[in-house]
Amino acid sequence: MKNKPSSLTGPRLADRVALRLSEMIAEQGLKPGDRLPAERELSQQMGVSRSSLREAIQKLTAQNQLYARQGGGTYVRKPTINWFTQTVRMPLEPLFESDPAYGLDVLEARHGLESNAAYHAALRATPQDKARILECFERMAACHGRGDPMIEARADADFHLAIVEASHNLVLKQVVVSLYELVEVSISRSLSKLYVVPEIYDRLEGQHRDLMDAVLLGNGEQAAQAAADHLYAVKNFLAQFEEEDARQRRAKVELPKRHDIAI
Repeated sequence: MKNKPSSLTGPRLADRVALRLSEMIAEQGLKPGDRLPAERELSQQMGVSRSSLREAIQKLTAQNQLYARQGGGTYVRKPTINWFTQTVRMPLEPLFESDPAYGLDVLEARHGLESNAAYHAALRATPQDKARILECFERMAACHGRGDPMIEARADADFHLAIVEASHNLVLKQVVVSLYELVEVSISRSLSKLYVVPEIYDRLEGQHRDLMDAVLLGNGEQAAQAAADHLYAVKNFLAQFEEEDARQRRAKVELPKRHDIAI
């Protein structure tokens, strides 16, 4: 496992180290039975003392995420389920399955989260982050007009997530990723409706470019505003589609014929 060293200090250090370690396990895709790096190597990677790391490992062991094997070494016991998934995403899943319109609520939540992420991405993005954002933008553009709007919608999500990744804020990343996973299918279907309308596609493509340019140029305020403007436009477009769909459904309702009405 490779991770950029960082210094963790302050109260409840072991809890913060445990959270970071849990996220590292998930990000690196370690499976049950996989062994963690040696204590010295892992403490250096995380930029923490070995005593803090040992305490964090004890916490994750108590939570049944890790276990020590006889003969030495610490191993993954089960895939980690983060706090957001347990307390927010899982309880909401039945609602989204019953009514995809809840996706509009997610767009409202994304408005603040991704504006913040875009601001920090503009200030913190590494050359590798910027290359990834540009790659996702170009792939998204290349998908347009190929007759598969669902693939195009997923490429859209990858572009936005690349910007969130570039914010280097683990909490923002985890929350936004979980929101995307929560409504992946319904949002992809909704966005696929937008991409087949040339005027709407042109506007969204221009907004994506403005957002990317602001991040690549390091303009945090402009990046935040571009993200906010884009998500506001998407929400309005989707709300218009939802309203039109509802109107069409109402129009198909058959009223009782006059001779069927008792007088």
